[in-house]
Amino acid sequence: MPFEMQKAIKDGLYLILHMVRINVITIPPLRDKSWRYNVEITESDGSGSKTIHLVTMDRDYYMNLTEKGRIIPEEFIKKSFEFLLNRESKDSVLRQFDIAQINDYFPEFEKEIKDALHLK
Repeated sequence: MPFEMQKAIKDGLYLILHMVRINVITIPPLRDKSWRYNVEITESDGSGSKTIHLVTMDRDYYMNLTEKGRIIPEEFIKKSFEFLLNRESKDSVLRQFDIAQINDYFPEFEKEIKDALHLK
C-alpha cells in the first residue's frame, strides 16, 4: 500500500504530495535479541526508482516503544520509515542503520512514533 508523504515548501503555503511504496522484508537475525529487515522504498510515479535499506532493531528497544509488542515489528519498521520520509527523501535515508539511531537524528522520533501507533 503506498504511503502518501507531504512536505511543506520553504516559505510556501502549499504541499507537495509524493507517493512511495514501503516494503518491509524480514531477514534472518544475527543474534537472538536483534532482528534484521530489508526495507524497499519504491517511487509510485512509474519511474521504478527504488532504494534498499538494511535495518536492525533490538528486541528490547522495540518492546519498550510498542507497549511490549502491541504491534508487529514489521509495522513498527514501516511506521518508522514513514516518519523518516516525512522529513527527508528516500535517497537521504541511510542505507544501513539500527532503528534506534533515528532518535539520534530526530529527538522527537520516540514520542511521535508512539503517537502514530496510538500507543502511550
